[in-house]
Amino acid sequence: MHAFRAAVEAGDGDAIEALLAEDVVFTSPVVFKPYTGKAITAAILRGVVRVFEDFRYVREIHDEGGRDHALVFTARVGDKEITGCDFLSVDENGLIDDFMVMVRPLSGAQALAEAMGAQFGQILAEAEARSA
Repeated sequence: MHAFRAAVEAGDGDAIEALLAEDVVFTSPVVFKPYTGKAITAAILRGVVRVFEDFRYVREIHDEGGRDHALVFTARVGDKEITGCDFLSVDENGLIDDFMVMVRPLSGAQALAEAMGAQFGQILAEAEARSA
């Protein structure tokens, strides 16, 4: 997970995208239905990079087999402090095939939902451009 963590911390959207499986499933902390596919997941993560301020990972946990990882982070959205966790699973090729995010507190999740909602037109356009 070092490459993923480094890409996120650097805000490198292309490097993040390169680490995603084509059929990755992304589960958002603020939307009920998961998103499936590399293009939309990469576009969402680019949006998150634009929205989060002062982002940093503070803890990394993984299973003995190295396929499942939890990366605890802190960030800010506007004036709201957020603590969250990226739960990642990798396939046999080492690509992320399952990506679930959880955040707290509720006020932070609400701020994130509002900020990402404002980005969603751009996110969809980016996903369409990448999948074309």
